Amino acid sequence: MKQLMFAAAAFGLALTGAAAADPIEGKWKMPSGYDAQIAPCSGGFCLTYVTGPHKGKTFGQMAPAGNGQYSGTVTDYTKGGKQYSGKGQLSGSTLSISGCVLGGLICRSQTLNRI
Repeated sequence: MKQLMFAAAAFGLALTGAAAADPIEGKWKMPSGYDAQIAPCSGGFCLTYVTGPHKGKTFGQMAPAGNGQYSGTVTDYTKGGKQYSGKGQLSGSTLSISGCVLGGLICRSQTLNRI
């Protein structure tokens, strides 16, 4: 009986952890006016266009780095789909995403707003 209660408690804790969403998850409005969705994938989060000419394409993969910061890669479809080192900074309802080259020496950023 104790084993059954322990298993049920462990299962409940697992569900609670799985149900807790990361603050980066959700729908975002890009500066272009298009919408993006950020959802869990591959041990991190995928940034995917929901509207616009690149609808359905993933333009970034990020993993939490602590304190509202994320790191990973960013894809720029205006540059032929080139992939760059990426980073993100979440602050309230805004998310600043940067794609960088030369070890972060040169970065291009854009700010997304939570919808």
